[in-house]
Amino acid sequence: MNEVYQERPKEFFDSLLRKVPSGVIALVVGAVILLVFFTPWVQVGAGQRGIVLNFGAVQDKVLDEGLHPRIPIMQEIVLMDVKVQKVETDAAAASADLQDVSSRVALNYHIIPDKANVVFQKIGINFRERIIDPAILEVVKAVTAKYTAEELITKRPAVSEAMRVTLMERLGHNNIAVDAFSIVIFSFSKVFTEAIEAKQTAEQLALKARRDLDRIKIEAEQKITAAKAEAESLRLQKANISPDLLELRRIEANMKAIDKWDGVMPQVTGSGAMPLIGLGNLQRPASAN
Repeated sequence: MNEVYQERPKEFFDSLLRKVPSGVIALVVGAVILLVFFTPWVQVGAGQRGIVLNFGAVQDKVLDEGLHPRIPIMQEIVLMDVKVQKVETDAAAASADLQDVSSRVALNYHIIPDKANVVFQKIGINFRERIIDPAILEVVKAVTAKYTAEELITKRPAVSEAMRVTLMERLGHNNIAVDAFSIVIFSFSKVFTEAIEAKQTAEQLALKARRDLDRIKIEAEQKITAAKAEAESLRLQKANISPDLLELRRIEANMKAIDKWDGVMPQVTGSGAMPLIGLGNLQRPASAN
């Protein structure tokens, strides 16, 4: 029973193939081969552009992202990446004061999408090794030579901007856009680094000394001002002193002493008159003759 069941599908397909014309079979097989080995379409992925080659010749048309038809055998599609890419490069240069400078710079760039065919035609796919790396090295050397070693440290943003602008001009001629540029690090010789550190330390100490001197001057001026104010106050007080004022002050002092007395007479030994506390300064004014 099972053998009969297994043989029936085979017999069915054999009979079906006998009924199909041989030309149709050949056409189907040819179509399959064409689809497999001569794909009549191409897919351009995200962040890519398709360069159309007709028998190897670069065409003006650039394929955007998506699915596109192509003519097998005649046309070839080369995919190029137009996304933002990053490269870091080490460069050695000399400053304006002939100090050796080692730099590490980072560049973000991308191929101008509409000009991808021109880049492929004139430079090829190895545009980084042929164009970008040499341009970075040359620009770093040229810009570094315009600044002293100390200025490379103190004016780092200006140096970085000068390099970015110069690179933008150079790479723009080759249809490569600069997105960002930064100086990762500047390094100098050990002797120069120690000299810079010593100079910074001296400047910090000098600044501290100037601040201390300014503080001392301010404190001295404050003391002089306070002394002048005190002297002026004493002068004014002295100018206002009169015999009546002195008499009033003596009376006020005696009244305070009387207020503090507890009513107990002080114990004295020996002969003599009993002293009165605080009344020794009470004097009658001399009568007029």
